[in-house]
Amino acid sequence: MTRDFAVPPVVFPSGGSSGGANVQQRKSERRFATPSFQPPHPSTSAIPFMSFDMGSAAASSATPAGPFGGTIAPPSSFGGGSASFEDEEPLLDELGIHPDQIWKKTRSILNPFRINQTVHKDSDLSGPIFLYLALCLFQLLAGKIQFGVILGWIVVSSIFLYVVFNMLAGRNGNLKLHTCTSLVGYCLLPVVVLSAVSLFVPQGAGPVRFVLAAVFVLWSTRACSTLVVSLADGGEEHRGLIAYACFLIYTLFSLLVIF
Repeated sequence: MTRDFAVPPVVFPSGGSSGGANVQQRKSERRFATPSFQPPHPSTSAIPFMSFDMGSAAASSATPAGPFGGTIAPPSSFGGGSASFEDEEPLLDELGIHPDQIWKKTRSILNPFRINQTVHKDSDLSGPIFLYLALCLFQLLAGKIQFGVILGWIVVSSIFLYVVFNMLAGRNGNLKLHTCTSLVGYCLLPVVVLSAVSLFVPQGAGPVRFVLAAVFVLWSTRACSTLVVSLADGGEEHRGLIAYACFLIYTLFSLLVIF
């Protein structure tokens, strides 16, 4: 037995002229859609639209305009600028580190009887920092972590020698703290050598270690006192007291190595 359902009739729009025109208008609107941004006309806006032309940009980049209508010269025309990387200074020179100068100062300490005072006139801290790191490294190889102790003693020793010398020299003393720190650091070289040699000396050989320490301390004392007296004014007559202050300084560093 079949059952009939009432289906409403489907009416299609007639292909008249008005319907076809609407469809064509919609298709043209979809095909030629207006852009999302249109620059306003200069007459209707206070801010004119700026066009980015590659040719004009290249011309303007060659001679950029200043804020008040003038032209700004390129950086290469100034004296401080450089045209290429080949004209740049080496990185070590910009940081104030001169390896050849450090080597000359270090080599002058190797002979305590013929110390070249002229190479130590320009004080620096790069060489003393290198010797400080070397001493800490040798102490670390010996099983002693003394980075902070050695750095603190270098600072205190430099201030101590600076105060002692200027008190002895009075108004004639012209020793600067920067120069004093440089001299104390460079004259630390014999103690660094002592720390390296002590790695091969057994712990039971106490007298040998003390004799070696005395030799290297006297070496450092002579080098430091000679440089301080020769580079600063007013210390020639107090050479003995300055040498005693240097002896105390490097004895403390040698005690770190021995014990």
